Amino acid sequence: MIKVLIIDDEPLARSLILEYLQAFPQIKVLQECNDGFEGVKAVQLHQPDLIFLDIQMPKINGFEMLELLEEPPTVIFTTAFDQYALKAFEAHAVDYLLKPFSQDRFNKAINKWLEHKLTIPENKMKTDALLETAAQSAERHDRVVVKLGHKINIIPVVDIQYLAADDDYVNLHTTQGTYLKNRTMSYFEKSLDPQQFVRVHRSYMVQISQITRLDPYQKDTYIAKLRSGAEIPVSRSGYTKLKAVLQL
Repeated sequence: MIKVLIIDDEPLARSLILEYLQAFPQIKVLQECNDGFEGVKAVQLHQPDLIFLDIQMPKINGFEMLELLEEPPTVIFTTAFDQYALKAFEAHAVDYLLKPFSQDRFNKAINKWLEHKLTIPENKMKTDALLETAAQSAERHDRVVVKLGHKINIIPVVDIQYLAADDDYVNLHTTQGTYLKNRTMSYFEKSLDPQQFVRVHRSYMVQISQITRLDPYQKDTYIAKLRSGAEIPVSRSGYTKLKAVLQL
């Protein structure tokens, strides 16, 4: 039995997938989800082999939902998201179905997946690559979604004071506290507005508006003092980036 979830806020879209899946008796839909919050819980509960995932959903979108999963399953997107934007993600998702799609197009997506089933490590690599590609899209992120225990927090970007690398994670230091996100500094460097956030050091990014002053430290390096009282090291290359953004 192949375990499947359908995650889409449109009931008609979910019904259509259920109807089309009748042609594949080996596939069992374990749950339908109305949004990304439900989707995260359902993936953790059922550990599906495949998910049909919409991108544009209320609360959190499809990409944000994938970010919250430690071991994301294989994804087939079912979405009205712009087809040209989706071309950028095509190499990293098994397939995407642009709404409205036919039974024939749906069958091709399923058969493609059945023929090229991915192992878990390969799938994880593809999902990571997918999210890195999403970070480079023209639309800048104005929020970050993080999971803390069973709670999902949506953090406005304006509340982030600075980011600090922590192995394969990043600590987001905000006005409400510190949150750990399973992403890389490179990801945030691509997704955050470079006019607001600058990577001032290999391990640190800072919101420029939080800097109160720069003090010389060692040769060609500085310490950035923030409104919160935090002190952040600024490397020589980081100082060059700051000067460029601040037009000094």
